[in-house]
Amino acid sequence: MDKQTNENQIENSMLRFMPMTSITSGTGSEVLNDVYYYTDQIVNICFIGTPESGDWVLLDAGMPKATPEIKSVVVDRFGRESRPSAIILTHGHFDHVGGLVDLVDEWEVPVYAHELEIPYLNGEKSYPKPDSTVEGGLVAKASAYFPNESVNLGESVKALPADGSLPGLEDWQWIHTPGHTPGHVSLFRKKDRVLISGDACITVKQDSFYNVLMQSPELNGPPRYLTTDWDAARESVNKIAALNPSIMVPGHGPAIDGEKLETGLKSLVENFNQVAIPDYGKYIDKNLH
Repeated sequence: MDKQTNENQIENSMLRFMPMTSITSGTGSEVLNDVYYYTDQIVNICFIGTPESGDWVLLDAGMPKATPEIKSVVVDRFGRESRPSAIILTHGHFDHVGGLVDLVDEWEVPVYAHELEIPYLNGEKSYPKPDSTVEGGLVAKASAYFPNESVNLGESVKALPADGSLPGLEDWQWIHTPGHTPGHVSLFRKKDRVLISGDACITVKQDSFYNVLMQSPELNGPPRYLTTDWDAARESVNKIAALNPSIMVPGHGPAIDGEKLETGLKSLVENFNQVAIPDYGKYIDKNLH
């Protein structure tokens, strides 16, 4: 066996068994008394509602096999018999719906997503395959092994109200922020300008294994290997910046606020083509550059 073949086999083995985790995995943070997020390996799951009221909503459902961790957070924060009034999804990629089917079976609560996301949540369609050829680091290369199949929630999944309201969250609204997926949404509360951005923009360079592992904070566009429409992704970042959020909880990476958020969003808007859009990949339109 020649040296190059051996190196390729070692790299392929690393990619196949690479631990998808981070130093913040298994920890949570309360950004406000009614907004709490928990990091499951590399992705954030949000719990919206005050512990005292017992009235809360789950936003996204983590990595595959996340159900026990989510239930443990629920017990600690809301009580043993507590369940949400609804589950809301920013989108349906595998790392945001991992515990969903089991939770819906047990809790028997409705799931809401944008109407364009429904086919990926009721078994009708699978997402485009991740682009492992895209410019980026080891996680981008490993994306070839990420699942792209849809979950099948049947009639449990419903379209979000067309007026922008959110079931169970009176003061919040959903904002259509496509690009990463066709029906991706972010959540915004106007009174205190809290934004939950999902994967429309994130605070870790998601294609880099080191940055994902260490959760190195850096405002970024959506994960490159799973974003298929960069024109829409740019417009979504512009839309988010126009909201002038005071706090942002992303789908990946730590929450940020204040001047760091303001200057980060301004820079991302101004330099989106250079810093967010990869130089190559199968979902790249060369006319973008």
